[in-house]
Amino acid sequence: MAQTHPNISENPPVIRQLDDAAINRIAAGEVVERPASAVKELVENAIDAGATRIAIDIADGGKTLIRVTDDGCGISAQDLPLALSRHATSKIDGSDLLNIHTFGFRGEALPSLGAVGRLTITSRVPGADAAQIHVAGGKMEAVKPAALRAGTVVELRDLFFATPARLKFMRTDRAEAQAIGDTVKRLAMAEPAITFSLRDVSGGGKGRVTFRADRENGDLFDALHARLARVIGREFAENALQIDATREGIRLYGYAALPTYSRGAAVAQYLFVNGRPVRDKMLTGALRAAYFDFLSRDRHPAAALFIDCDPTLVDVNVHPAKSEVRFRDPGVARGLIVSALRHALAEAGHRASTTVANATLGAMRPEPAPPATARVYQMDRPSPAARQAAYRAQAPGFAELSQDYSGSVVDPAPVAPVAVEEPAPQDLPLGAARGQVHENYIIAQTADGMVIVDQHAAHERLVYEKLKTQMAEKGVAAQALLIPEIVELSEGDCARLMTVADDLSRLGLTLEPFGGGAIAVRETPAILGEVDARAMILDILDELADQGESQTVQTRIEAILSRVACHGSVRSGRRMRAEEMNALLREMEATPHSGQCNHGRPTYVELKLSDIERLFGRS
Repeated sequence: MAQTHPNISENPPVIRQLDDAAINRIAAGEVVERPASAVKELVENAIDAGATRIAIDIADGGKTLIRVTDDGCGISAQDLPLALSRHATSKIDGSDLLNIHTFGFRGEALPSLGAVGRLTITSRVPGADAAQIHVAGGKMEAVKPAALRAGTVVELRDLFFATPARLKFMRTDRAEAQAIGDTVKRLAMAEPAITFSLRDVSGGGKGRVTFRADRENGDLFDALHARLARVIGREFAENALQIDATREGIRLYGYAALPTYSRGAAVAQYLFVNGRPVRDKMLTGALRAAYFDFLSRDRHPAAALFIDCDPTLVDVNVHPAKSEVRFRDPGVARGLIVSALRHALAEAGHRASTTVANATLGAMRPEPAPPATARVYQMDRPSPAARQAAYRAQAPGFAELSQDYSGSVVDPAPVAPVAVEEPAPQDLPLGAARGQVHENYIIAQTADGMVIVDQHAAHERLVYEKLKTQMAEKGVAAQALLIPEIVELSEGDCARLMTVADDLSRLGLTLEPFGGGAIAVRETPAILGEVDARAMILDILDELADQGESQTVQTRIEAILSRVACHGSVRSGRRMRAEEMNALLREMEATPHSGQCNHGRPTYVELKLSDIERLFGRS
């Protein structure tokens, strides 16, 4: 029985030239996906115009109003009609589509917006009068005089009124407003020298300011650090490491958070290429790879990273919304991110996130007193003699405590307590051990507070780092299979796998082509024991297809090392002597990454004396 093809009519197809209105509406479908896309295009135009102040007003999630006001160079009256023509731009001359130094270059945004909404542009250039032009549903009106002090005001009303079907795909006003806020914040991160403000004027009136970031002063890193603190949050800025590295003409700079400041989703990862916010799978994969040894799979790093390079080394014209890029040599960019972040994390040493201490203090809530008796206590520290008398009255043994100690380090053997020699506090970031509680937590005193150490988690990380160092020095031992395992693959998968065969061989997995699409697995990493070679090969191929590289073998090897470190470390419930506790603290200070365990959890909590005193009502 003959079947009709759903895409072909009974009459022969005829090729037609679409009119400009249809072309612009099609282009709008690519460029303007939602109100946030329109805001992105208009704000980028303002940045390209050299603006120092950009104000964005929205109503009903941007569906009924988007207004962008800037103090940039403006558009002359004679150029206003041309600005609304397709592929008309002042940013490139068309001779070189790789040497692009601006956000926009296609000349599609304004005519696309005018095709699906009601667009009004008011602008003034220095030394001339202001002018205004209006276009609705692709129908352009004549230029007319207007009143404006300087810069440009672009007002877009009733987005998608000319394409009602698109309105059905819009989300709620709140969701669209949130997407606009995220877009503005990303652009604000990349331009700390520009003042941004976002205001919601739904319902009329002056509305409310939902985001504001004033211009930041100082050098590159000072201004960027202040802007990130304003946009991402003060906690991120306090727990972020400065990144600055260059390789083969590509510079990476920005801030990346400590592993203990991780998130439950990839919501705090901001990547920029030549100032342009991008969502690039290769770059996010590199960020993940840099942290994979410090975070469990359900935790995600937080970072704001900027890549600057010659425009000819990266193609930004590979996505309609320019949200993806393609590097000429992606391996260099990826390797730069991984190596720079790992170097910064190693230099951080034992440092852990301050949010850990804040969470601890937040859990310590003193019992509230009745309002009538609430007061702030002014208390002097007790004298040594008074403290000794108090100890005698409380329990035997307390009087033997040293005058400067807040606890006692006791030898497991039933002997008299031994005083711990206290080194200079400024030389001991993790302080001197003062005692052990619940046979699992070490209490140490620092110059301005105290530290609580999880002895098992801390020693597990130390052993793990030693095992990794030994493996890096001696290599990964491989075990030869008596009978090589043959894995049948497609020829494309086989070719993709053999491109990384040398890297896999260094990890103890030796592969050889076996004709057609088959490969022979001749050696596997000895530390993994018996291996399902086919399943491992398929996992590696999945990672190669998704991320362009594979960490499967290394991840499995380091998972074994982690388990070995867990079993070989100091167990919870073991009583430790004073010298053992101090030795552990000193080794933590000297070992990179010791501030978090193998799963990204903190190994210690530091509490400042001022915070502790505040818990007890002291001022």
